[in-house]
Amino acid sequence: MSKVLVVANETLGGKALIEAVLPRAKQGDELVVVVPATRPRHGDIIYLEAVRDAAQVRIDLAKSFMSEHGVKIEGEVGDPDPFHAAMDAVREHQPSEIIVSTHPETRSGWLRKDLVDHLREETGLPVHHVITDLQAEGLPFRVTLVIANETVGGAALAERLKAKAAQASEEERASVFIVVIPQRGGYGAHAREARRRLDATLRNLEGEGLLVAGMIGDPDPYTAAMNALNTFHVDDVVISTFPETRSGWLRADLIKRVQGATTVPVEHVVVDLEAEQAATR
Repeated sequence: MSKVLVVANETLGGKALIEAVLPRAKQGDELVVVVPATRPRHGDIIYLEAVRDAAQVRIDLAKSFMSEHGVKIEGEVGDPDPFHAAMDAVREHQPSEIIVSTHPETRSGWLRKDLVDHLREETGLPVHHVITDLQAEGLPFRVTLVIANETVGGAALAERLKAKAAQASEEERASVFIVVIPQRGGYGAHAREARRRLDATLRNLEGEGLLVAGMIGDPDPYTAAMNALNTFHVDDVVISTFPETRSGWLRADLIKRVQGATTVPVEHVVVDLEAEQAATR
């Protein structure tokens, strides 16, 4: 059995990469994925935990999706520099082969830095280069970005996500959800509460049979949404808020601002936690 190191970021989950790794997995090769912790483009402050979260989301979704194909992979977040991330993983895992997945040459910063050639020269290992054109091909599953904070555990939101997954299933596509919770007030008690809320939500949604991963985002919900849209290849966005009379996000016109900044559909789900709680009494 051989060990194969996969170095990928935005193209992780692309059709070409899946087609490259599936035969190796079926012949018994061990797969290790490293995703560099790329810094976001938006926001005045870089939250390192959010940077690592974004990379971990890719890994979690890749694990979930590949498990649907009967394939188990290991994954880790690496250095922000892809060369250093790959070399760290080579030293730790001692692979017999490396697969590097990139965008096409015209859009790949990794290729402009000659990443593939540098890894061949430095490691002496076979390095297989896979080109994935997400703009042309998309992903083999539908990705919904979910932006929510205190309403993230609401029944109305969960029901809407289950309905979207059922619709994707009817179209013979898998559906995955990336939940982003903006953490207000910096890191501390608010961040711990956001993390607890996120973990509980992921457990609940997984219990409903959904493929889901999540992260803590920038305190500003618009910045959190923009970072996620730039980080992940998504098909649509769901933003969950309180009713209008109690929602600071709606007073800040968040829905229209996000709609104006992206070409993908943006859906608004209203969650009235007080009404939901009253209905269960």
